[in-house]
Amino acid sequence: MSPDPLSAASSAPIAATPTGGDGEGSTAAPAAVEEVLTLRISLGEEVVGEVRTRFRFDAARPYEVLLTFHLGRPDEADWVFSRELLRDGLCGLSGQGDVKLWPAYCPCHGSTLHLAFESPHGSALLEVSKPRVQSWLDRTYALVSEERERDCGPTDAQLAALLASG
Repeated sequence: MSPDPLSAASSAPIAATPTGGDGEGSTAAPAAVEEVLTLRISLGEEVVGEVRTRFRFDAARPYEVLLTFHLGRPDEADWVFSRELLRDGLCGLSGQGDVKLWPAYCPCHGSTLHLAFESPHGSALLEVSKPRVQSWLDRTYALVSEERERDCGPTDAQLAALLASG
């Protein structure tokens, strides 16, 4: 059996750097920002637990964030959604359909972010430290600003041409 990929302590954020080059003395900016956080999960009124979750942002895909939920099995559950949705969810209700986010305050855990996920396989409500998520998100914007993000995707004209050809 392979070792638990999320067993490393999550006290320090992980910043991945591009491969290639000499590795030493490299001044290249990181290509990704990762951090493993422990989320509290409720699968029903009586089932509450914790799930270690990797938050990942890749500069090559600046519109999205990837959350990988390690469920203690060989498989992991991945959810991909927009960085903008996460940013907005830290301030107020954000999202519709499969993913909804909103800030809350819990007397036991302080300032939190709630994440609600729906899928054909079920639903889950999760809670995580809002300051920890905000800190991680701030590092993603330091890597790729909102202005630079707009320059990374196709233009409106390119999207219109793509849709017209399909």
